[in-house]
Amino acid sequence: MSDQGPLIPRNREMHPDPYFPDYKTSILRSPKQALLSMESGLSEETGPTFGHSLIGALDNNLILNWSKDGTPAIGERILVHGRVLDENGRAVPNTLVEIWQANAGGRYRHKKDSYLAPLDPNFGGCGRTLTDEQGRYQFLTIRPGAYPWPNRGNDWRPMHIHFSVYGHSFGQRLITQLYFEGDPLIDRCPIAATVRNRSQLDTLVAPLDMNNSRPHDFLAYKFDIVLRGRRQTMFENKLEGM
Repeated sequence: MSDQGPLIPRNREMHPDPYFPDYKTSILRSPKQALLSMESGLSEETGPTFGHSLIGALDNNLILNWSKDGTPAIGERILVHGRVLDENGRAVPNTLVEIWQANAGGRYRHKKDSYLAPLDPNFGGCGRTLTDEQGRYQFLTIRPGAYPWPNRGNDWRPMHIHFSVYGHSFGQRLITQLYFEGDPLIDRCPIAATVRNRSQLDTLVAPLDMNNSRPHDFLAYKFDIVLRGRRQTMFENKLEGM
């Protein structure tokens, strides 16, 4: 997902434990056999590619991009921005970044989401953009609400936004999550707890950025995405290399 260069070996000690009983839905899909490394082939590395001309003017504005009449989405307005960088701190330009999230009440626009919070008719919960020449991206959106999930008796997901970053083809993809600075549910979340090292978990937490906040409009959060190497992929908070 960055330019060609020597492959940096993965640090297995950074991986969450594959078997984590507190995260109940992970138990049956945790590996039972030794891991195998499989090289990517031509089809994964060369295509299909994303048509950059398909980005619309409001694709990165989740407050307005679902509205049929210009009525803005309900909730606290926030700006999420940052840079996509390679393992050496160099910008990764012209890269597709997608996000999806729950609405201000903590409900997704998905037929299987049965949480009792109402849907917002003017909020779709997804957006996309391309990084510029300096690797920068930004989204204007609504702060997502926390929501309960059927794990243990009373588990709640922290406020979070899902991120997807594409490389040179659809086979090169990073999927991860953004959490918000100061959210007390982060320390109570079994999914976040799979990241044992707190300094590694903190890389998924976006700090408040008052310098880019707009008075009487929105707060800003800065979330830089650093790619470890040209073959690196992450799934949520788990290293996956391709």
